[in-house]
Amino acid sequence: MATLVAGIDSSTQSCKVVIRDAETGALVRSGSAKHPDGTEVNPYVWWDAFLEAVRAAGGLDDVAAASVGGQQHGLVALDAEGNVIRDALLWNDTRSADAANQLIEERGGATEGKANWARMTGSVPVASFTATKLRWLADAEPENAARVAAVALPHDWLTWKISGATRLQDLTTDRSDASGTSYYDAAVGEYRYDLLAQALRISEDDAAKIVLPRVLASNEPAGTGDASRGWGHLVLGPGAGDNAAAALGLGMSTGDVSISIGTSGVVAAVSPKPIQDPSGMIAGFASADGEFLPLATTLNGSRILDGICRMLGVDHDQLAELALAAEPGANGLTLIPYLEGERTPNLPFATGSFIGLSLASMNPQDVARAAVEGLLCLLADGLQAMKNLGVPVNSIQLIGGAAKNPAVQQLAPAIFEREVQVPEPDEYVANGAARQAAWVLSGASAPPEWAASSTTTFTAEPTRFVRERYETRRTLFAERG
Repeated sequence: MATLVAGIDSSTQSCKVVIRDAETGALVRSGSAKHPDGTEVNPYVWWDAFLEAVRAAGGLDDVAAASVGGQQHGLVALDAEGNVIRDALLWNDTRSADAANQLIEERGGATEGKANWARMTGSVPVASFTATKLRWLADAEPENAARVAAVALPHDWLTWKISGATRLQDLTTDRSDASGTSYYDAAVGEYRYDLLAQALRISEDDAAKIVLPRVLASNEPAGTGDASRGWGHLVLGPGAGDNAAAALGLGMSTGDVSISIGTSGVVAAVSPKPIQDPSGMIAGFASADGEFLPLATTLNGSRILDGICRMLGVDHDQLAELALAAEPGANGLTLIPYLEGERTPNLPFATGSFIGLSLASMNPQDVARAAVEGLLCLLADGLQAMKNLGVPVNSIQLIGGAAKNPAVQQLAPAIFEREVQVPEPDEYVANGAARQAAWVLSGASAPPEWAASSTTTFTAEPTRFVRERYETRRTLFAERG
């Protein structure tokens, strides 16, 4: 009888559970449940969705191990009894943008401060990161900040709940998710309690009393499931941040780049060495397999296309048809797609804009084309920043919900100026979590070799002028504020 493992993807939008064969990776069954919209949420909503998704997946009675891949950066603040102090602030909550600027200024000013943060943690703080949310909490809700006895990320908290543990000291995490907090040095592998103290405006001695999840190795067990729920047989993996889990699910190695277009847009590359980018364009995160995973993350992803669909009154297939019917460059129309603020570049209070609108481009085809080109140019900025830092880029895989859009598939190689591979649609975060669970269960030094998904390769003639015009216009747009 096959040994089964579960991979859990607790994302911004939903919880997905896949049950796979530990040896081959073959899918056995799956289930999912929705999360509510918004940028702050009671973490128990994730727990309820997890239980619903498990039921839909046929339960965990015959599953030997499980791991959680989760949305990164969110703040789950716990009191001394393990109670959630307030609704969790998610990665896409930008209220801590001013707090991020404060943290940078306090470490040497706008320019030197960025360089210092990149040196200390591999990344420059932005509103998404946990430390900035803690600074916001200290200033906006000091009574709640004073109650903080432990700080967890979404995947840390969910793993803790699945284990049935109640002691704060039993919280665990992995280096990929810890590296997105701004108080963990991924290169050294240590928490920076001085930075935690700075974020909360407390002494370093008081910061050292706050429980942070124990950082486990990628193949180290995090305990077992809650015996009271019949999960005592379930070995728990350390889990991972969603992007690191997706890289593990794709089987990425050095030189591989994934561009994921979901709620956010993410350009992720595997690097054998830590990356430090004082500009803040690239976050120097750790991977889920012992290497490093530099990321460029945008707040705006597939929702750019969702919004244009609503505006034009079409579905996504019709949007693709319109975009592909237009000429490259959309008759001079450019969409700067900072619709919900932006993280890369760091413009949390920005809005989007159509630039170059004319009578010639005031038609559904050019508007659709400009939307797809704007989305891809936004991601191309992150890809170029990777190259500028010397990160190897040998192949590009396009994943996420919007990767299924024919216009995105066909225009991506023209904008990125190289061929693009699109794997068959799958739950890559959950798959990566399942692969990690199998790794932990085996006790091996490397994750199991599972068959790679089949891919379709897309090529196109580069449209460099589209990128150049976008770069000029988004620079002017940013300068005007």
